[in-house]
Amino acid sequence: MRQHLNTLFVTLEGAWLRKDGAAVEVRHEGETRLRVPLHNLDGILCLGWDISASAHLMAGCAEAGVTLSFCNPHGHFLAAAIGFTSGNVLLRREQYRRADDPASTLAIARNCIAAKIANARTSLLRAQRDRPAAPGNAALQQASEELARRLRTAQASNDLDGLRGIEGSAAVSYFAAFPHLLTTNHPDLVMRGRSRRPPLDPINALLSFLYSLLAHDCRSALEATGLDAAVGFLHRDRPGRPSLALDLMEEFRPFLADRLALSLFNRQQITARDFECKENGAILLREDSRKRVLVAWQERKKEEITHPFLQEKVAVGLLVHLQARLLARHLRNDLDAYPAFVWR
Repeated sequence: MRQHLNTLFVTLEGAWLRKDGAAVEVRHEGETRLRVPLHNLDGILCLGWDISASAHLMAGCAEAGVTLSFCNPHGHFLAAAIGFTSGNVLLRREQYRRADDPASTLAIARNCIAAKIANARTSLLRAQRDRPAAPGNAALQQASEELARRLRTAQASNDLDGLRGIEGSAAVSYFAAFPHLLTTNHPDLVMRGRSRRPPLDPINALLSFLYSLLAHDCRSALEATGLDAAVGFLHRDRPGRPSLALDLMEEFRPFLADRLALSLFNRQQITARDFECKENGAILLREDSRKRVLVAWQERKKEEITHPFLQEKVAVGLLVHLQARLLARHLRNDLDAYPAFVWR
């Protein structure tokens, strides 16, 4: 069983990352700020405009299987450093064949979307059960019933474009009810649907940041398994887009990212004061607030859960790695279908 390793987040502008023996050293203004053995890391994520790394470190990360990614301060992916493609070439060739086969593509995409809708519905139902007297429960009940209908339609879908439409409609219903999952009544914490590029309210800003972290973890898991993160089934090929990582993260959005965002707001660990408004109307996390979110993200991944398919108790941070391996097993014909993660 793979061990749960840490991700090193670097947010210090002007930082320089270099390889020092078997460790990564973070230097700033000529001083060493941190030194971490590479074998303790699963990934390195740099969040800033002026953070750089040596070629020696890039090669060391590739050799050690450590994903090295660069994002802007707010989590938008910029680039990644990779070495020679690892893994079984026969597995990747089968992945490409399946991606070119409409029936195989639909079968995998359908399971991913069905799991995403089911997990979103579980989130709504849990909130209803935990707060039976909450004023927004009627809206949550209506949304959960709509998601149940969308789930049945998705499971019976025989068209990929139609499946994407079902997913989009389900997302509209889910995010319309999402504000009722918040227990805080702060007037600035208002969400009017999902907004991206840029996020237009604090809730969307935090969700977008967490989705970026989740995408990094999914991409790392797929590459560690030997799959090509750029060739997806639900998300089609586009230069520079990790389509398979976006496929994999769909089933984890409600369980990992959305649930953590709600927890941070409801516990008032993150408040409206942790965000800033830009001239174009974009709402973004402040630097100190991003660090608190990163700590909470790492703590969340240390929690344990029983995997619904494998029936083994594992750290939450390992779930994406297990799902990547289950997908690989399906592509090798060891499993008849891809068992997407369904939150119980």
